[in-house]
Formats: sequence, C-alpha cells, structure tokens
Amino acid sequence: QVQLVESGGGLVQAGGSLRLSCATSGRTSSSVAMAWFRQAPGKEREFVARVNWSPRTTYYTDFVKGRFTISGDNAKNTVYLQMNSLKPEDTAVYYCAVQTRPRPSVSYSRSDKYDYWGQGTQVTVSS
Repeated sequence: QVQLVESGGGLVQAGGSLRLSCATSGRTSSSVAMAWFRQAPGKEREFVARVNWSPRTTYYTDFVKGRFTISGDNAKNTVYLQMNSLKPEDTAVYYCAVQTRPRPSVSYSRSDKYDYWGQGTQVTVSS
C-alpha cells in the first residue's frame, strides 16, 4: 500500500504565496509521474500540474501557468507545488497523486491516470 501525505496548506491573502509538499511512503518503487489536483466547494476535482520523471517534463493547466511551479524528487517520490500570486479563485483542497503504471491512452489531466491519492490540504486565499 502506498500513502501520500500533503502539507503546506493554509490561509493566505491574495497575492501571497504557499508551498505545498507531498511525501510518499509505503510500498513505493519508481513512479512514472506525480501531479497536483484541486477541488473547490461545489466543483469537480480538476488538474493543476504534473511532473514526468523521465524525461523530466512538466505540465500545467492554463489558469496556473506563470504562477505555480511543480517540482520534485523522483528518488524520494516527493513532489512540491510552489504557488505564487495566489487569487481567491485558487481556494480549494489540493490533492497530490502518483502514477505508478503507464497509461498512454489516458490524458494526464484525468484523475484515472493516477493510482494513489493523498487526503488533501486546504488552501484558502482571502481577498
């Protein structure tokens, strides 16, 4: 079993920054990629960012490009999300996820691309 634990969420004013972390433990071997999703109240979970380990490639949804940066350590199966210039609409529970098996026919922005999920960390941005 694989466990993912997110941390770093909190309350911040608009324009501020937060850095989320996600640590993996349990029966982990090499993963294909890790990602961040988020879910705002009353909305569906949505893709935020992804990092492929090999080759090292990152992907972002349009509404965070230029503001958020995903990074991580493949050997430790750890991923981070640096969030700058936060907006009230960024308020959500943020989840990290890990993909352990190749699924070439599934888009990286789909939840079913990923095998394990964390419990989430709340990010609240006040105006």
